[in-house]
Amino acid sequence: MVASAASAADPATKLIVADQAELVRNLLDASGERKNLAFDIEFPNFAGGPAILEAIRAGAVDIAYVGDTPPIQARSSGTLLPIVATFTREIAQYRLTSRPGLNINALSELKGKKLSYVEGSGRQVFLIEALNRAGLTLKDVTLVNLRVADLPDALRSGAVDVAPLQEPFVTRLTNQSGASPVLDPEERKLLPSTSYFYARPDVLADPKKTESIKQFLAAFVKAGNWSNEHQQEWAKFYYTAFQRVSPEDSAAILAGQSPLLFQTSVEAIPHHQKLIDILYQAGSIKERLDAKGSFVDTFDKVVEQSR
Repeated sequence: MVASAASAADPATKLIVADQAELVRNLLDASGERKNLAFDIEFPNFAGGPAILEAIRAGAVDIAYVGDTPPIQARSSGTLLPIVATFTREIAQYRLTSRPGLNINALSELKGKKLSYVEGSGRQVFLIEALNRAGLTLKDVTLVNLRVADLPDALRSGAVDVAPLQEPFVTRLTNQSGASPVLDPEERKLLPSTSYFYARPDVLADPKKTESIKQFLAAFVKAGNWSNEHQQEWAKFYYTAFQRVSPEDSAAILAGQSPLLFQTSVEAIPHHQKLIDILYQAGSIKERLDAKGSFVDTFDKVVEQSR
């Protein structure tokens, strides 16, 4: 039972969860689920998967909220960080966004453009799949290697023509500087917005940490369900109050989202294999990995019983 797993967590245990855009912390706070965590928890905030991987390797983080590409890139480079939970939205939260003064109406118009490229971030596979759908490859564009934190300014200044952004940056740049999302309807169908929690293997070997992760994941799934059922309250808490997005723009962000869905390892493996294959065929990883090796099923029952 989830309750017995939660009650087994040691109050003296500290769990350090790498966050991005402070989403995880805000979701737990807004839903009230954080108060149900019977142990110490911290949420250091990071800008993208590469920075998180550095922290994981340094032992500074126990588990991490990352996009769909970081676990694959880490494993390809020889670092296996087991995926402990998967959550997804059917509609991608990345938006291909063009610089002010440039309108992209079809994915084929990406040819010859300067595109931001953040290897090891979920933006990587999203961009590659966009090119695939247009019959293009990475060789048909100019790749500009950037950090995730630098993407909005690079787009605003015209240092790149197109970058995959997430909200609230898409809405902010559209309103403030005249940037615009790529208008090809196919762009909204590229890939679902899949994210993971992955963990350091030594953390999973610690029974006290493992019990804390079980309690944390149960709370996170419940918090995600709460956000699905209380969209307006969540938007006001996170986008309007925390991100300082106007109520009108918060409503627009909600309108472009689909509900959070939570998957077991078995359910998540087929899509993860698809992501691996996209990266392998593009030459971004050297070996076609077996997706099954990226997951542990330790927490599947927690996900099943909480969703």
